[in-house]
Amino acid sequence: MALVRLAWQHARRYRMFILAVLGLHLLATIAALWLPSLNAEVIDRGIATGDIPFIWRTGGVMLLVSLVQVITAVSAVYFGAKASMGIGRDLRRRVYRTVDSLSTLEATRFGAGTLITRGTNDVQQIQMLAMMTFNFMVTAPIMAIGGIVMALREDAGLSWLVWASVAVLAVIVGFLVRLLLPLFRRMQDRVDAINAVLREQIMGIRVVRAFVREGFEAQRYDLANRNITEISVKVGNVFVLMTPVIMMVLHMATGAVLWFGGHRVDAGLVEVGSLTAFLQYLLQILMAVMMGVFMTMMIPRAVVCAERLQDLFRTTPALSFPVEESVQTPETGRVQFEDVTFGFPGAELPVVKNVSFTAEPGTTTAIIGSTGAGKTTLLNLALRLFDPQQGTITIDGAEITQFTRAQLADSVSLVPQRPYLFSGTIASNLRFGNDSASDDELWEALRVAQGDDFVRDREHGLAESISQGGTNVSGGQRQRLSIARALVAQPRVYLFDDSFSALDVATDARLRDALPGATAGATTIIVAQRVSTITHADQILVMDDGEIVGRGTHEHLLRSSTVYQEIVQSQLQAAEAQGGKA
Repeated sequence: MALVRLAWQHARRYRMFILAVLGLHLLATIAALWLPSLNAEVIDRGIATGDIPFIWRTGGVMLLVSLVQVITAVSAVYFGAKASMGIGRDLRRRVYRTVDSLSTLEATRFGAGTLITRGTNDVQQIQMLAMMTFNFMVTAPIMAIGGIVMALREDAGLSWLVWASVAVLAVIVGFLVRLLLPLFRRMQDRVDAINAVLREQIMGIRVVRAFVREGFEAQRYDLANRNITEISVKVGNVFVLMTPVIMMVLHMATGAVLWFGGHRVDAGLVEVGSLTAFLQYLLQILMAVMMGVFMTMMIPRAVVCAERLQDLFRTTPALSFPVEESVQTPETGRVQFEDVTFGFPGAELPVVKNVSFTAEPGTTTAIIGSTGAGKTTLLNLALRLFDPQQGTITIDGAEITQFTRAQLADSVSLVPQRPYLFSGTIASNLRFGNDSASDDELWEALRVAQGDDFVRDREHGLAESISQGGTNVSGGQRQRLSIARALVAQPRVYLFDDSFSALDVATDARLRDALPGATAGATTIIVAQRVSTITHADQILVMDDGEIVGRGTHEHLLRSSTVYQEIVQSQLQAAEAQGGKA
């Protein structure tokens, strides 16, 4: 049913192509069914009587019919390919849009490996089935039904051979489908697994090499590879069994027609030409059934793929954004958290508990705390990657749930903890949040982010190529480019999630000196590990176990917050220890 629903939903816009396919296949099949009857007339009325003019006339008609058959068959394949490729394109578009609409939690639940497989391999299986359906499945029933009618017209006495042959093939098909359906479901699961392993190894190749784990990772991949090979061999064994069995039925049917038909010819019940035509019609019927068998072999895998796609399409995004603007885009960027609580599904305790604070425009709010205190989660909530289970988050007095996705993206920019660059150029990455930014604006953002020096040193400058993930630049360069990308977007709210950790002390100091001028008038929220990075902040929030346990300026917290004092003391001791070793 999942396959039928998908086919109906995505084939409606191609109904003209599909109607053309049906009409052209009907003409081609009628032409193919007419040829044996004409051939029988040539044998019985032409060759048997020596009527040469009749043979030439009928032969000319047969050539014309063959030409019509070729033209209509080729045209049907053309329109069938157009329709099937279009269906595949629409499915891939829908998969992409569905994945794009998923929240972070939902995407994590599915996993990157299976989402990639569903958008590529699963769609390809359905697309291939659609193409084969338009090319063969449409022809098969027409040819089978027409062949039966024409065969009975030639000799009804041998009709039992038709029914017996078709019944045997139907039993074989049902048995093979029953074997293949569970095998194909396991095959798609193992395609997911091998894609997940390969993606993980490619993304983490540096870590693998750093710890000399190539052998271990090769074993992991070999295991996934053996698993998919094992199930593929089982599927292949079924297909290997299928061909000889069908051919055996085909040849046995041919022998039976010649045996029993020969006796009927000898008894004068049927003419030689009619027997020849009956044999050709029987072969056409069996060929049609055989095409149906081959198609049936593809259906189980496509059904599994359709069920997996439907499972994805039925997923209702946890986060829904308004389609039309109901509130104005923030002009100042005042961010306010009011009693915000959030916990991940299945977790015993919330990550963030009863958090309330206000970040004013033109000020810097810093968040510091131990690992796992909920600092990054707060920024993700402000960016609406998650929705709080309790409390509200507002920008300029309007809840962020009222903003469209475009409004929120224009208002808030995040520099993530692990910066990610896309394949392209330095310029294309910097313009990610502002397509219309000029080169001068890019260079200014790079200057503030302390990245203009290494970009100028590159041979092509802003046009220098960047590989996927930014793996052809260092971690510090990747982080500075990520900061520059946020500055180019010029939002009202800047979120820096521990974005200075990969920078040396001197670069960090220069960046902190230049940043206030570039973000003047905007709201800046910084998550930091180093106290030296946030001493200038107008407001520092100290988090511990998901709660704000201290707030104020650096000097105020040094006097009033025990947790903040412990953080400062631990970093001073670490700095002294490093100085002593030096």
